[in-house]
Amino acid sequence: MLPGGLVSGGGGRGGGGGLCLLRWLGLRLWSRRGTLVFALLWFGSWLFLNGLVLVHRTILSDFCTDDKSKRILQRLCLEFSEGSVTGDMCEDLCVLGLVEYKRCLYYENGKKVIEARWRGSPIILKSKLENFSSYEPLGILDYQDAAEELSPLDVIFYATLEVRNSLGLAEENEDEDRGGGGVNNGSLARLLGKKLKNREKSYSRAELASLWALLQQEEYTFLRVLQDLSTHVAKVLGSCGHFYAVEYLSAGHAWDQNIFSLDDVAVSEVQDRGEGGARARWTAREMVHRIALSFLDMVWHFDNDFSHKLHLCDIKPENFAIRKDLTVVAIDVDMAFFEPKMRDILEQNCSSDDDCNFFDCSSRCNLSKRRCSPQRSNSNLQVICEKIFRPWFSPTLLGAKAALPLQVELQRALQECSATEGGVEESEEDVGGGGGRGGGRDVHQRLFSILKRLIQEGGTSDESVEAWEGKGHAHTALNF
Repeated sequence: MLPGGLVSGGGGRGGGGGLCLLRWLGLRLWSRRGTLVFALLWFGSWLFLNGLVLVHRTILSDFCTDDKSKRILQRLCLEFSEGSVTGDMCEDLCVLGLVEYKRCLYYENGKKVIEARWRGSPIILKSKLENFSSYEPLGILDYQDAAEELSPLDVIFYATLEVRNSLGLAEENEDEDRGGGGVNNGSLARLLGKKLKNREKSYSRAELASLWALLQQEEYTFLRVLQDLSTHVAKVLGSCGHFYAVEYLSAGHAWDQNIFSLDDVAVSEVQDRGEGGARARWTAREMVHRIALSFLDMVWHFDNDFSHKLHLCDIKPENFAIRKDLTVVAIDVDMAFFEPKMRDILEQNCSSDDDCNFFDCSSRCNLSKRRCSPQRSNSNLQVICEKIFRPWFSPTLLGAKAALPLQVELQRALQECSATEGGVEESEEDVGGGGGRGGGRDVHQRLFSILKRLIQEGGTSDESVEAWEGKGHAHTALNF
């Protein structure tokens, strides 16, 4: 009994000691694990908070606020009062109070877009960079009295060189290569010099500095050069320093079924003809068809009416707007390039076709040379069909009308358009009568014919459609 009892008693005390040891070890392990978890949580929180602060600062630095926008305009007016900048809207903005600030629309990487009213009319104020001092100064102004010695023709010469550089146009004499249809210094200078040379006195330092800041903004240069040549780009209305004003237009929205807000478009009334007469106002669907016709006119215009094809590499509803007569207008042309610059952009090193995509403009990879072809493989029409027309004329939106013969024909044409490469400038004669790349022109004409019939089917008179067609295709070959 005693040995058994001793064994029993000793085993009990040993078991108790073992349990205590296990508990002690468990507490130590839990303590170490808890410390590790706490340290990880603290470190994670520190990283999160620092990242949040960094993101917060980044967001705020590019955040579109009214206070910051007003301070930028106040700084511009201060520079105007000091005589550093000038422009045809500076006095209205800074002295007479005829430019009324409305709101900030966009602010990213310094690019500022502001909605305002100038003498009662809505406008959009733009600048690529926030501050005037951020632009490269005109080097010749560093020399004493250099500005006073520059004649208007000298200014035209410097402006022409800067515009050619900004638009990526070649420097060599292109008339010989293109049979006289090229963009050359003489014709571009004549275009820019319409207003610049209508004066006898020299330009002031403020005028030259302001002009030079504007010419460093590709979008301003693009709009300013083309506004007398095209109805499909926004009009430049005036400027002050590095800010310029363009016409306010109803921009598109991807979430809008009709893309554009048609309620805000005031379509001029058509006088009655005969007993039935033409409709005084078009329905929403009729307006959509007319806007689509204007898109087709814009594509034709950009492919044919300049000595270099004009490529649109960022095609989305937000980058287009409509005027009251339903003319489609490109309002954001930061990603629009003439053929020479487009070729330079596309011709890059590659290992597959995926490396040859530049937003909506793409080419193909030559695997033997490992270089992208400088020739764009898709076209403005192809991308507009894919990103604008197909969602616009979706059978889901059309409902029961989707089964109508013309709508079925339109769907087939849009599907073919989305898969057809080549621009609308090529015809069978252009490619030796062999078809191929001439398909873009054929699809364009087919779409135009279908949309024209849809408008007529909607009740619009033949005269009205013919007037619209004549309006859209009144262009001739235009050289810079």
